[in-house]
Amino acid sequence: MNLIEKLKTNKILPIIRSKDPQDVIDKVNALLDGGIDMMEINVETPKVFNAINAVSDKAIICAGGIITSMQAQAAIDSGARIISSPIFQTNLLKISKDKQLPFIAGTSTANEAYEAWKSRIPVVKIYPISAMGGAEYIENLLRPMPFLNVIPQGNVELDQVKDYIKAGAVAVGVGRHLTNADTYTEITKRTKKLLESLE
Repeated sequence: MNLIEKLKTNKILPIIRSKDPQDVIDKVNALLDGGIDMMEINVETPKVFNAINAVSDKAIICAGGIITSMQAQAAIDSGARIISSPIFQTNLLKISKDKQLPFIAGTSTANEAYEAWKSRIPVVKIYPISAMGGAEYIENLLRPMPFLNVIPQGNVELDQVKDYIKAGAVAVGVGRHLTNADTYTEITKRTKKLLESLE
């Protein structure tokens, strides 16, 4: 799997946050029904690894919120194919290289993003993007460093996704505004509508 090409095709990386493994599984299925086969599952509790294990054969799972080597190993053992962290840590980079799995590092500043790129991290997450200045911040970041592959993330609203893609993001991390809903059908509907708006 070429991570960058896959992200560019999908344009969005949905983020699921829930402590309930069954809720996580149902949300994955809702996103699959909406037309997205790659998503980030935030590891809120160790129980979430069971949910990753249950869905890893039908979706490309990125384990998010990974901070320690132990978490990274548990995520890989559960079937996660990508590791994502809110921070940039060299021990996570080492694990991802040893296991030949992509690692998405969390960065905020231009300096952090450049350091991550220099460490051969293929994709950097720019987080929290809404606090950093939104789509304009991505434009400003990429102007001197167009070689960066960035995913803005952090309270992104659905109608802002297009602006981030236009600004040069390879994909956009979308959390609560997509995956928190009263029904799973609503998540499917939102996903379809969002993907249509990005065509």
